[in-house]
Amino acid sequence: MPRSTGNPDDESETPPFYDRREEAESSFWRLKKASDASRENRVKAVLAQEEESLLATLGRVAYISVCILFDGIILTEIPVRMGKTAFSWIIFLIILWAAIRIQRQIYDNWLAIDISQIDFDRPR
Repeated sequence: MPRSTGNPDDESETPPFYDRREEAESSFWRLKKASDASRENRVKAVLAQEEESLLATLGRVAYISVCILFDGIILTEIPVRMGKTAFSWIIFLIILWAAIRIQRQIYDNWLAIDISQIDFDRPR
């Protein structure tokens, strides 16, 4: 059982198994690994977009624009027409959540970029 001297300085000391330098270094490498994975996915997406047609790129932009307009203009009519009550805002948020979820599924099925075929780790 650890002994306590009742001295407040004992509580401020770090335990002997905790090394700030090791923790900082391991934190740095975790952050770098996550950053590298994110960067690799962005590069893969750019490379995959280079191979697609201009129509597909414009279709993606048009779809996102229509979704934003629908969510921002059409759906905001719900609280406006229902008198801006708490109930109307709750209904609006529920319908907005469902609409965004459906829009995301449609985007993933039809317009998402396939980066699974690009592999940077394979030997040349």
